Amino acid sequence: MTRMSLIQKAARLRVRLKDPEWRRFGTLLLTGKLTAVGLLLLTALVLDPGLLGMRTFAADPVLKGNDIVNPLNTVWTLIAAFLVFGMQVGFTMLEAGFCRSKETVNVLMECIVDTCLCGILFYAFGFAFMFSHGNGFIGLNWFFLNGAPATYETTGVAFLAFWLFQFAFADTCSTITSGAMIGRTGFVGDLLYSVAVSGFIYPIVGHWAWGPDGFLATMGSAGNFLPWVGTSFHDFAGSTVVHTIGGFIALAGAMVLGPRLGRRFKRDGGGPMLPHDLTIAACGGLLLWFGWYGFNPGSTLSAMDFEGIGRVAANTTLAACAAGLTAMAVAYSLNKNWDISFTVNGFLAGLVAITCPCYWVSPTGAILLGGVAGVIVVGGVELLEYLRIDDPIGAVPVHGICGIWGTISLGLFACGKYGSTGPLAADNSAPLKGLFYGGGTQVLVAQSIGSAIVTVSTFAAAFAVMKAVHAMGLLRVSQDGEALGLDLHEHGISAYPEYVISALGKPSAVVLHATGRLSHEAPAQMPAIEPTT
Repeated sequence: MTRMSLIQKAARLRVRLKDPEWRRFGTLLLTGKLTAVGLLLLTALVLDPGLLGMRTFAADPVLKGNDIVNPLNTVWTLIAAFLVFGMQVGFTMLEAGFCRSKETVNVLMECIVDTCLCGILFYAFGFAFMFSHGNGFIGLNWFFLNGAPATYETTGVAFLAFWLFQFAFADTCSTITSGAMIGRTGFVGDLLYSVAVSGFIYPIVGHWAWGPDGFLATMGSAGNFLPWVGTSFHDFAGSTVVHTIGGFIALAGAMVLGPRLGRRFKRDGGGPMLPHDLTIAACGGLLLWFGWYGFNPGSTLSAMDFEGIGRVAANTTLAACAAGLTAMAVAYSLNKNWDISFTVNGFLAGLVAITCPCYWVSPTGAILLGGVAGVIVVGGVELLEYLRIDDPIGAVPVHGICGIWGTISLGLFACGKYGSTGPLAADNSAPLKGLFYGGGTQVLVAQSIGSAIVTVSTFAAAFAVMKAVHAMGLLRVSQDGEALGLDLHEHGISAYPEYVISALGKPSAVVLHATGRLSHEAPAQMPAIEPTT
């Protein structure tokens, strides 16, 4: 077969192009080949532009921890934040139930306004003081949340989610304080000391233990505070940072205020003033218990550390159960009554105590340290009664004293199996081991030093603040205002106006005539019912 010349091929092509069937075939063939070539060029361009002599792009930059948001950890932290914020309902109900009826509105206002005030202060500078880098004593960055990274440190938690979680903690501390001061604190005075608590005392002292470079957080290491200790101060969820701080601010406030009018202590032949609604108080306590499942397990900041979350939640439950039972038993041995007030404050004391060591102790350890807390809280209440310090809800024994016990108990009950939580998994390479598990006194010494420093510093600062506000004549209401009741004196209305606790709480009195018609008479025409005490 002879090969066709180029001229012959061209002539054949001219003949074929006159055939419509062949033109369709040729068009299809040409389109397929051009498509194949185009796909080949595109693939080469995407996979390796250098093959075509084009510029190649640099590899993706290495991302730092602060640039990577872990969605699962962020959602877990937000859920925990919502639970912790829900504790404000529990605190409000607990305080309202344990107070007298004539100061209930005042309790409601203080708890709500303290929350609003704390949020603004923690946004402006409280969070910066506590959680930003600075020095061993105070944080110096992120004021008004400016310049914040995508995540907080290397947690993988979105920065604002972490802020919300910590705001709920700060709000808890402020609310603890007001509990020991109800019934005689002026509302303006409450606002002033709340600014000091939420804006300065809590975040600055808290930075020492929880800040990225706080001197207690770095204690025991070379070149830092007390290197001879050999380990840092540990407080997993805040027995010291939240509860001891709140409890000893409350103690300072109660001491400066003095007792409520008419309060006679046991050594003077009297006793505690009765609460007006134990149903509300007990339900508030149970709501706090529920919120604690955000407080303690949420402090892992890591949904990936699922084993740690489960352990913390179980330990939290067992400590509360043990403390409630021991407080009930001890109170019965003293008063021969099954006392609901001591039982509620008992399980709250167990919750406070387990808050620090909850990650590092075993369930058995949680039961033991919780049981001790139940005994301590009853003793603390009796001690304040003997010292003539009026604490209507037991804020100082529950949060202050049991916060100290919980912090120190880590040095006794840390079981030597668990180290630290992490954004991807737990790191148990350096577990904490307490005295009762053969770990010696190293952790116990570190915990004792940290607790003592925080306690003394907090009380001194708070006492100075309370004295200053008191010197301005704003901390305590007048005797007439206190006798009338803070609800009417400060807020102009009773919490239960339909019960006419005082006729002065109504602009006019409603009278039902014999005809069945309603009419209004001036308050002076109605016999006033004395405010209850």
